[in-house]
Amino acid sequence: MGFGVRKLYTNKSKRDGSVTSCRFVCCKEGVRAKDKRDRPTVNPRPETRTNCKARMGLTCLNGKFKVYDLVEEHNHVLHSPKTTHMLASQRKISKVQAHEIELANDTELQQNVSYELFNRHVSGRDSLGYTCLDQTNYLQTRRQKSLMFGEAGCLLRYFQEQLLEDPSFYHAYQMDSEEKITNIFWADSTMLLDYGYFGDVVSLDTTSCINHAHRPLVIFSGLNHFKGVVIFGAALLYDETMPSFKWLFETFLEAHLQKKPQTIFTDQDQAIAKALHEVMPKAKHGLCIWHLMQNGIKHLGNLMKHESQFLKDFKTCIYEYEDETQFEAAWRRLLIDYNVQENTWLTLIYTLKEKWSACYMNIVFTLGIQSTQLSESLNVDFKRCLKPNIDIIEFLKNFERVVEDKRHNELKCEFESRQKLPKLKCEFSPMLKQVAEIYTPTIFDLFQDQFDMFQACSIKHKNEVESCFEYVINVIDQEGEFRVLFHPLEKALSCSCRKFENCGILCCHALKVLDTNEIKTIPNRYILKRLTKDARSGVIEDPKLARMLRYRQLCPKLVKLASEVADSEQEFLLVSKAVEELSKQVMELRLRTKDDNEAVNQVNFEAPQGYENHLNLEESLDHPTQSFGDSEFYGDFSTYNVQASQKSLLHRFDPNFPVLFQHRLYTAHSGVVHACTAF
Repeated sequence: MGFGVRKLYTNKSKRDGSVTSCRFVCCKEGVRAKDKRDRPTVNPRPETRTNCKARMGLTCLNGKFKVYDLVEEHNHVLHSPKTTHMLASQRKISKVQAHEIELANDTELQQNVSYELFNRHVSGRDSLGYTCLDQTNYLQTRRQKSLMFGEAGCLLRYFQEQLLEDPSFYHAYQMDSEEKITNIFWADSTMLLDYGYFGDVVSLDTTSCINHAHRPLVIFSGLNHFKGVVIFGAALLYDETMPSFKWLFETFLEAHLQKKPQTIFTDQDQAIAKALHEVMPKAKHGLCIWHLMQNGIKHLGNLMKHESQFLKDFKTCIYEYEDETQFEAAWRRLLIDYNVQENTWLTLIYTLKEKWSACYMNIVFTLGIQSTQLSESLNVDFKRCLKPNIDIIEFLKNFERVVEDKRHNELKCEFESRQKLPKLKCEFSPMLKQVAEIYTPTIFDLFQDQFDMFQACSIKHKNEVESCFEYVINVIDQEGEFRVLFHPLEKALSCSCRKFENCGILCCHALKVLDTNEIKTIPNRYILKRLTKDARSGVIEDPKLARMLRYRQLCPKLVKLASEVADSEQEFLLVSKAVEELSKQVMELRLRTKDDNEAVNQVNFEAPQGYENHLNLEESLDHPTQSFGDSEFYGDFSTYNVQASQKSLLHRFDPNFPVLFQHRLYTAHSGVVHACTAF
């Protein structure tokens, strides 16, 4: 039989703080205090106190405790041995168990499921040492402690922790006239690097909110060389106004060294459109089709229901027409057939047709990101981790997990590309063998589809125009004709379907022309590095990015070494001496390099006549962005990678935080913007 124990009091020595006396009582000692509230509780908790007198008093004499008061009799029924593990005095969450509980909670494992898992580990609940309610209470207490500085303070503490782990972590925030944080942007070093490789096409998602306050969550994302989702940065905004988005786009460009995307897709929002026009006027602004469809459901109701004929015809207007005249005719038929000529939403999106119709969007590089795949994927992932009443720290951890999942998916694709060989439908084709070694499996499958279609292409007629040839191509069982211009000397071509300019791979019509001219492999200019297996490899062209990568590799090693030798005077002196010696060697190397550069600059070098023109010609052929007829050829997009910034913005909320304010910015509508960097 058993009973619970409570410590009634403890007396300590004023001299050394040691315990001099204490008293333990039964958990049912005393009586519950009278409820002094005007309205009594409707369903009060059951009474547990019985004024039990069982107790034991201890006093410390000469370093030993002596029992001076003992009452053994209880005035209540004692607990069965099978239930004693449920008593509060017998329950305690150890540090190891606390870590396991936190880990299970951070991985979104339900509490009852994680509790059952922990029970299995110790072969029963009586051996675990705590109950499911204890686990719930522990997580609530942990959450309260994490928010003891308020959401703003916790957010900035989180950023400080990220800076310690990742010195290239970038974040910025905007404050209003009352010095309250309004807008926040952040991107870790991997996001900065990913944007350098794959930031030519960006999608902006603003459909999620993090909690009951409905603060908009903004995600900058794109597609990697496996056509998987890659995230370039995120933001929490105070509102969805033009000044907020303008600040966001300016901060985004600052984080990514002013590299602007070629194309950016957003939802149908006038504030975003105005801000983009001011900050990135040369970037092509497109509307994400997923957002367009969601807005259509709101404004058109049953017309947009699944598999409806209107929805099919509407999608045909979006995707199928590559000619402007055909699109205009199809749009008029759509309005007349369904009697929606007066619908205000359809009238509005027609004025924005250049941002969503294929006949207008095919002229810019989009990688097919206009499709709904990217936005649907992001919305599913983030809605799963955005729970009601979620706090800022829990959200950030959930956000980290989603980002990590996306990066792990790329690693899995990388593994599969090295583990499995691509299946060639025509094993003897030199062209398929070439691209199978270069392209990632996902891109190779897209190319192989075009290769299959080129078998169904036929040349209707061929015209010679100056030094170019014009081919008119028909495809069996397809309406329409396609014009392909081919320059035999440069092996340059352009198709009226604009697939290469839009998606980065050659179309079946262009492949037909290459085959007709006995060109059995793809010219290098038509293989974009950002679509190949080596998209992340190669020489880093931006010195700032090279500096950041070297810093990322070296800094953790030195920090780890410093932490290991800090406890030993002998090891500390050894490392200090080695660091001083290395510093001297670095200075000597720097001086020698400076002298060598000055010597080289003094040498008069005269290039052979015509050498400069040869270099220009070679560069134009290897990395072309040159006009040809009515078309434009795009070279290796990876050569325009803008490298990640080393700047890290941090605002002081703790006097111990090492910060140095650099400048103070003002905006017309949103007040002061603080920017500072850690040192």
